[in-house]
Amino acid sequence: MQDTHKKAEDDRAADAEGPDARQAPPPRSKMWRHLGPGIVVAATGVGAGDLVATLIAGSRFGYALLWAAVVGCIVKIALSEGSARYHLATGSTILAGWRSLGRWTSWYFGIYVIIWGFIYGATAMSATALPLTALFPGLSLRAWAIIAGIFGFVFVWFNNYETFEVVMKALVGTMFVIMVGLAILVAPSLPDLARGMAFSLPEDSLFYTLGLIGGVGGTITTAAYGYWTQAKGWRGTPWLPMMRVDNSVAYIVTGIFVIAMLVVGAELLYSAGIALQDSDQGLLGLSGVLEERFGRTIAMLFLIGFAATSVSSLLGVWQGMSLFFSDWWYQLKGRNEGGHEGSGAYRFYLLWLTFPPMLLLFADRPFLLVIIYGAFGALFMPFLAVTLLILNNSERLPAEARNGVLANITLAGSAILFVVLAVQQIVKLIG
Repeated sequence: MQDTHKKAEDDRAADAEGPDARQAPPPRSKMWRHLGPGIVVAATGVGAGDLVATLIAGSRFGYALLWAAVVGCIVKIALSEGSARYHLATGSTILAGWRSLGRWTSWYFGIYVIIWGFIYGATAMSATALPLTALFPGLSLRAWAIIAGIFGFVFVWFNNYETFEVVMKALVGTMFVIMVGLAILVAPSLPDLARGMAFSLPEDSLFYTLGLIGGVGGTITTAAYGYWTQAKGWRGTPWLPMMRVDNSVAYIVTGIFVIAMLVVGAELLYSAGIALQDSDQGLLGLSGVLEERFGRTIAMLFLIGFAATSVSSLLGVWQGMSLFFSDWWYQLKGRNEGGHEGSGAYRFYLLWLTFPPMLLLFADRPFLLVIIYGAFGALFMPFLAVTLLILNNSERLPAEARNGVLANITLAGSAILFVVLAVQQIVKLIG
């Protein structure tokens, strides 16, 4: 009887640690069965804003900036891989690593994540509401935004990582099939696609080039990857090969998705001289173009793909950033517990992402808050790249898990890129 009771307790403990907690790392031939956290982080990072940025780049410059979208995915592979590698190799979290560099890092992250969550919550809800309003016009944009936020809140509150991952995979499959199918439908020019990898920089394209490299595929959410590998049950350096395959496959899928949207922008808009609105509303403009050229069914499918993209980003942030905040809170309290689903801090941040931002749906965003948010947002990515360079070359990691030459070159290049982006963003905000 005691053995049965102990086995039940062990099973519950394993479930809490993740679906792979009691398994050894799989051989390479079976790694595909364990893919998941990378798909989650990549799907979280690609939202409505990224679709707009890619479409606008395609509509203005054709295929000329295709190389920038590919480089952007490589940069995000390096950042998310570096973050997860620190988690696996140290058994700790990236926040614990930052804290070891000085207490100021905890306050920096804490201030950032509170401001970011308040404004991003409203942005994510509004972006998710756009396609839902177009598909179901019986309710207003504001009503759909509130429904989207409450749906994300309820889903994440009552479900564990395993269920969350299954739903995210379904959303990724939907958005990938629809968007890639759309790119095939508009019949891309293969020679033009090849020329788009020539690293050219058309006139007045610097802003869009840096945006594609730095923005598409996630910002702070790339650092959440390590928390999702822990939620999956991956522990220790033996899981590093699995993590690298998982991360690479996810961003290859993201790269194909982004290229598909660039193709749509180049073939459907650039060739016809059609300009989209430079905001999330521009995606509804594309829906109108698609309906005029291919009919209502194709336009509806695009809106479904748009909705899947927005919902996956919302759910990913609601779940992943709540884990991140939970870890920060317990680190601040001197408890090295890491982020935990269902903890008090986890649920507090889930509430913070959902309900206070709804105030912004009823009024214009306060100008000062937008300026502070923009400055912190611009400064986070160089912070991540530089700290990964420091932490992952340190003796905290076993020798086999430290940065190699390629990782150091990529992270150093990323740090320089994000410093340039930060300066550009701050100058723009001051202007």
